[in-house]
Amino acid sequence: MNYWIIFIAVMILSAIIQHTLQSRFTKYSKIPTAGGMTGAEVAAQMLREHGIKDVKITCIEGTLTDHYDPSNKTVNLSREVYSGRSVAAAAVAAHECGHVIQHATGYAPLKLRSALVPVVTFANNTVMWVLLAGVLFIEAFPNLIWIGIALFAVTTFFSLVTLPVEINASQRATQWLGRSNTICTYETLPMAKDALKWAAYTYVIAALSSLATLFYYIGIARRN
Repeated sequence: MNYWIIFIAVMILSAIIQHTLQSRFTKYSKIPTAGGMTGAEVAAQMLREHGIKDVKITCIEGTLTDHYDPSNKTVNLSREVYSGRSVAAAAVAAHECGHVIQHATGYAPLKLRSALVPVVTFANNTVMWVLLAGVLFIEAFPNLIWIGIALFAVTTFFSLVTLPVEINASQRATQWLGRSNTICTYETLPMAKDALKWAAYTYVIAALSSLATLFYYIGIARRN
């Protein structure tokens, strides 16, 4: 099986999805929320309505760098989302608060992903060097590439675990936005859903890309 073809196809699909995601967010960044609320205000309201009072909302640099950090309980929103008064900003802010609610309710996939972080960090820092050495010295040290493959498999598993975490956070966000008429109306709620849908696709592609790469390295090891 030619894994290069699969890998290239996944990369092309990833580029298409990234482009579509950027264009969707650019489009929906021009659509105001019903009540003119900023992303930070949306996040604060969502947390307040869920009875969560120990999470801080902060502003960070970058574009689409938004994330929730469970280690210090902070919702970190990019400047465009933090201060933005658009449907896109509201959708992203609500999505990150979806992770907060997951954390507060002990959502199992999030707990698993958090537990994997130290192992994945080590794997990410070493895997490419081990794989490179394994390919270069495959005749002398045939087992070295399998060690690299095992490390890469850890990162692939992390990508797969991330999928339900991100999809569930988006579901929580859209359900809450649908109940909050002061943020999204029946006209703008589908826009928020669409933005979150394309954001979720990026995680799907990341997982597929990781799987394709894993099978490619397995193919190299088996041929030798």
